Amino acid sequence: MADASQELLKRLASQDAVLVTVAHTRGSVPREAGAWMAVFAHDALGTVGGGRLELDASQHARALLQHAGGARQMRYPLGPALGQCCGGEVTLAFEPVSGADATALALRLDPRQWPVALFGGGHVGRAIATVLATLPLRLQWIDSREEIFPSDLPAGVQCEHSDPVHAAVATLPAQSRVLVMSFSHAEDLDIVAACLQRQRTRADLPYVGLIGSRSKWASFRHRLRARGFSEAELAHITCPIGIAGLQDKRPEVIAIAVAAQLLQVPG
Repeated sequence: MADASQELLKRLASQDAVLVTVAHTRGSVPREAGAWMAVFAHDALGTVGGGRLELDASQHARALLQHAGGARQMRYPLGPALGQCCGGEVTLAFEPVSGADATALALRLDPRQWPVALFGGGHVGRAIATVLATLPLRLQWIDSREEIFPSDLPAGVQCEHSDPVHAAVATLPAQSRVLVMSFSHAEDLDIVAACLQRQRTRADLPYVGLIGSRSKWASFRHRLRARGFSEAELAHITCPIGIAGLQDKRPEVIAIAVAAQLLQVPG
């Protein structure tokens, strides 16, 4: 919803709208609390779940937009009232907004930006950077080769040259999700070791994923044990990375599998 929020702020400079937000939910519903859409006179941005729910909400919002009055909060039982198969209940809040509200809305609607550190600028790294750039996160892309990063970087991606590459681990933002896929197994090993050392002292890297096979991880586990890390500490490393069940090894497919796994990491 980052693009939608930017578009909303831009349009509010010349048009008023009604912001419709999912305030509460109960049972099975199409969108979570906090989801929103902005209803203008002739169209809308964002979504609160589609279907009849969204149609009725848009009609109510336009009545407010025309100063016809109406409730600022509405409860919608999806099954009996709207015939939607979810069957739960959604409460929507309706808030007229204008350009004067843009600053406050920018803070409210900006999606939660959790940090990801991607080590490695190869083919898979590039595919992952392209996919992650579309998601609500801050991507830090790190490599020991300064010339490796493409000139046409996706918006919002911050590149960092670090030599030695594992030195960057110490300065990562807290709660970073880390992906390790450098051009060198030796670099991968040093990055993982630096992550484990940081996890030992600060415990603020909720996910550390290493690209590779189970045999690669078996070799790494043996070497990391020799460096003094326990089996309990090594259990924090995810290898192979990506959701299970996908056999396709194309970079684009790996990127989608990894993005799906990152989205499952608890916030």
